Amino acid sequence: MTKNSSNTMALAPHTSNRRETVCIFGTGDFGRALGHKMIQSGYPVVYGSRSTQISNLIPKDAEVLGHAEAAQKAAIIIIAIQRQHYNFLTPLAEVLHGKVLVDISNNLKLNQYPESNAEYLAQLLPGSRVVKAFNTVSAWALQSGTLDASRQVFVCGDDVEAKQMVMNIVRALGLTPLDKGSLLAAQEIENYPLQLFPMWRFPIFLSFGLAAFFFIYCVVLDIVYTYIYENNNFSFFIAITIPNRVCPVMALVLLALVYLPGIFAAIIQLYRGTKYRRFPDWLDKWMLCRKQLGLIALAFASLHVVFTLVTPMRAFARWRTNNRIISQVLNNETETLDHTNAWLSDSYLSLGILGFFLFVLLGITSLPSVSNNVNWREFRFVQSKLGYLALILCTAHTLVYGGDWFLNPSAYKWYLPNIYILSLIVPCAVLVVKFVLIFPCIDKPLTQIRQGWERNPKHSE
Repeated sequence: MTKNSSNTMALAPHTSNRRETVCIFGTGDFGRALGHKMIQSGYPVVYGSRSTQISNLIPKDAEVLGHAEAAQKAAIIIIAIQRQHYNFLTPLAEVLHGKVLVDISNNLKLNQYPESNAEYLAQLLPGSRVVKAFNTVSAWALQSGTLDASRQVFVCGDDVEAKQMVMNIVRALGLTPLDKGSLLAAQEIENYPLQLFPMWRFPIFLSFGLAAFFFIYCVVLDIVYTYIYENNNFSFFIAITIPNRVCPVMALVLLALVYLPGIFAAIIQLYRGTKYRRFPDWLDKWMLCRKQLGLIALAFASLHVVFTLVTPMRAFARWRTNNRIISQVLNNETETLDHTNAWLSDSYLSLGILGFFLFVLLGITSLPSVSNNVNWREFRFVQSKLGYLALILCTAHTLVYGGDWFLNPSAYKWYLPNIYILSLIVPCAVLVVKFVLIFPCIDKPLTQIRQGWERNPKHSE
């Protein structure tokens, strides 16, 4: 033990973690944050600036020199300036010849220029090796240690060696490089930070449209109809009553829409007899946004829980309860306990609680920090098996709650069905078809197809 320890100590002084010097052109927020992170990772950093005076904002272990002098000290130069200022680099073409230039710039709008900023930089300095990187990481993420932000860094470039050098720096900073290919991919990489929730656009528009439809539908039946035929003004229902009807309906419908594309995919694969043909574009896009649809559904379900908890606090609820009590006292009546209604009430509440619990579990497991810690079988079990169980419980919750209304002719105002009847169409259709698909005579060939078997391999595309 003593001998091994002494050998280890003898080797220690010769071990060096010193890395190659990196030059940064630009002392803005991102340039300073990146330099600070590099110094923490063991990189000597030199800033190229018009002013060589040391500022308190510059990392204290960094050196500040003129552009030409700073570029001569490093093989890798990070261009942390905007495209409109690239012209000052032209006189430095000889100094920058053969250097790796890392373009980290972004634009103000999508496709702002005919070519990407990185391609424009490569045209200005044809003797340099240009690599696009770091534009998808914020200065805040670097300063906070990237613990609360994405660690993925897109990298592209025509020079394989230069690109590998940049990717090594990315890894040393604790980030994850993703090779996007040649410099032609720079346009896509520069557009990426400018996209506003690209995967959320369709789910949000769909949810907004459905919520608006259901809200207007409830206003017509619960406020307009009541005012015209019963001369009662229930316009205050807009605040809590109607939202508390729209929210559970939206949660149930959106949850069903999460699993409906999987039903379509299974039917298409059974019909084609192969899995080696692309799904229609609309189905591909639908399947890609299932996570977002599920999280929006969870948000509606959470609002339903909150609205339900505050319902007893409403003046209308207190007035209705007091009215019933006073009426019974004046008429000397006693209302006996209806065990059937008691069972129905407790059952739909219990089904709702269990369904919401599984709903929350689905939302939690969809978080990257959780999903990264479970294997594929565990993730599929939660999202598929427990997901369908949540859909069954939520559908049963709605059926038990509105069972009497479905068969009551008076519930059909203007011959329109109650909103809860509408909410059951999609989930019931999904559950019925799913029940058929799990029959052994259908599930077995579907499983074989998904494992690679083809009905007509010669005709598959």
